[in-house]
Amino acid sequence: MVQPYKHEPFTDFTAEENRKAYLDGLKTVEGYLGKDYHLLIDGERVTTEDKIVSINPSNKEEVIGRVSKASIELAEKAMQAAVKAFKTWRKAKPEMRADVLFKAAAIIRRRKHEFSALLTKEAGKPWREADADTAEAIDFLEYYARQILTIKNGVPVNSRPNEFNRYEYIPLGVGVIISPWNFPLAIMAGTTVAAIVAGNTVLLKPASTTPVVAAKFVEVMEEAGLPKGVLNFVPGSGAEVGDYLVDHKDTRFISFTGSRDVGLRINERASKLNKGQIWLKRVIAEMGGKDTIVVDHEADLELAAQAIVSSAFSFSGQKCSACSRAVVVAEVYDQVLNRVIELTKGLSIGNPEDHNHFMGPVIDQGAFNKIMEYVKIGQQEGRLAAGGEGDDSKGYFIKPTIFADLEPDSRLMQEEIFGPVAGFTKARDFSHALEIANNTEYGLTGAVITKNRDKIQQAREDFHVGNLYFNRGCTGAIVGYQPFGGFNMSGTDSKAGGPDYLLLHMQAKTTSEMF
Repeated sequence: MVQPYKHEPFTDFTAEENRKAYLDGLKTVEGYLGKDYHLLIDGERVTTEDKIVSINPSNKEEVIGRVSKASIELAEKAMQAAVKAFKTWRKAKPEMRADVLFKAAAIIRRRKHEFSALLTKEAGKPWREADADTAEAIDFLEYYARQILTIKNGVPVNSRPNEFNRYEYIPLGVGVIISPWNFPLAIMAGTTVAAIVAGNTVLLKPASTTPVVAAKFVEVMEEAGLPKGVLNFVPGSGAEVGDYLVDHKDTRFISFTGSRDVGLRINERASKLNKGQIWLKRVIAEMGGKDTIVVDHEADLELAAQAIVSSAFSFSGQKCSACSRAVVVAEVYDQVLNRVIELTKGLSIGNPEDHNHFMGPVIDQGAFNKIMEYVKIGQQEGRLAAGGEGDDSKGYFIKPTIFADLEPDSRLMQEEIFGPVAGFTKARDFSHALEIANNTEYGLTGAVITKNRDKIQQAREDFHVGNLYFNRGCTGAIVGYQPFGGFNMSGTDSKAGGPDYLLLHMQAKTTSEMF
């Protein structure tokens, strides 16, 4: 029997030895800033003149590293390496594949604070957020390794006299992994190793803003003994390399995490038959959200305020699960809003290398400009209750921002901002609050704060999101505990970190033998 996995514990930074360990991690990372990183194709490192330059979003002058950029020609070479490696990797014992993941988890666990410190430098993550990202990466490795051991023999089906039937799962083929910058270790690692441990070979194209942590992860997988050609590292342009690989006749599936618009584009391109293609490509997509915390008048209002602030402003609101909408029943609206404003004004913002800062920067200039445009829109649509200021002189810093008294169909209540901006809307009653919560094209996460058991059941049935939380915030799903994925324009509800996630990377095969 496969032993269940208890998730990687979060680091307690109130302990001095843990604070010192994290600072040591920052020193380790500072020791290799500005280094060049290469593509990995068929086990060989490939250098190109064209580089993706990764910078520190807290300090635009600091270069984290320079990563070689793949061309279409190199992407094709990587594809052929993956096609070739699949012939043998698909027959590798599931136990061996799992052992690679267990070894990689052990390596990252030993270097946990270094990886977290790299996330602080490259993605602008405060200590607590970076630590959770690294812990989640370890969780994905451990969980998916155990999952393949659970499903390796398939599931039982009926047989008749003189007949033996089997129902087994086999890998799909070559997958293209397109990972995001907001969880540049956890989601990148999780989507990559889920495909690999299921017996597929992959081409990994990480986000261009956070390619160094991906390069470091690829080194870990090599150290863990992954055979050449199974994981090919091809950072590059989405419009060039990304499109080429999505369209490729040998691509069997695409695993994507990112924006709604890019996800729709990938889904459309993947649906088209290319010359020589003999399958329907599978798309696994997680595409964002417009997530709501509903506060009932029968609620712990302090809990509600704390949940809204934490869910809206942790990692500067740059989570697809972040609370960007608070829908509060009229009876307690002012009380909750005023407490959220009070808590928000007490948040510290600055370079996340300083442990005392709750919030760091947003990821880059494009994100900064987009969020500040939404601040202008919010000033026309509602009442600016907190924040609203940004400073991109040294890094990309935006104060946590609250807009009150918004209409449910306003742009701030409908469009994904992906930054530290939260909107408040008043509801007549609890049923009206659920109507507003569902009044969006997304369906990823949501939370309900209430002490009323009947209302909890009502929300369980009627609040249409993939991850619904009661009496807590709407962020922070843990692998194996709260499988994560959403409905509608939030994607294919792929439920990462759940019991059926690996099956999305496999296909069922029935064999029947007569005796």
